[in-house]
Amino acid sequence: MGKTKIAVTIDAQAVIKIDRLVEKSVFANRSQAIQQAIYEKIDRIERRALAEECAKLDPVEEKKLADEGLETEQWPEY
Repeated sequence: MGKTKIAVTIDAQAVIKIDRLVEKSVFANRSQAIQQAIYEKIDRIERRALAEECAKLDPVEEKKLADEGLETEQWPEY
């Protein structure tokens, strides 16, 4: 996927911390560090949204749906 150059304003303390990570070779450069941080934040937001939707499910109702039509005495032999 292509990349797009953007300009962002970041406070000095964050830049110092990013630069330290680059110096320690945790990241190749500032761009890589910031890109990774953005991806991780997006991932957390998406997982949280999924978890919130899953929390709305009724476990008893979901079990009924999962078991619907299954009769354990009629399982095929393998």
